[in-house]
Amino acid sequence: MENQSPDTKPLFAGRSFRVDYEGLSAHNCYAEDGATIRYEIVSGPYAGASGEARCLWQQVGDGVYAISWQEADGATVVHLDDFVRGRSRAFFTAADLSFYRMVGALTALPE
Repeated sequence: MENQSPDTKPLFAGRSFRVDYEGLSAHNCYAEDGATIRYEIVSGPYAGASGEARCLWQQVGDGVYAISWQEADGATVVHLDDFVRGRSRAFFTAADLSFYRMVGALTALPE
């Protein structure tokens, strides 16, 4: 997967969002070009984990994006986020190889 044309900005570029899954919530803040994410897990078993990573994205529907990144500790994350309807589906493999499939709300954070 590669980012679409450098001339095309994703809907989430330059914005910050909260994702709330059962047992885990995080803040995801995207760079202006949509190519970097800053993340912080704010509740759940990985609360306090934070970092920044390059991300790849592909628009797969109206306001729907597949976004993936690898964290410094080796954890991998893939989101299928619907920024129009406020829903997120995530697939997360932690550094200890625990695997999670999560579905929840996606809410824009105040700017």
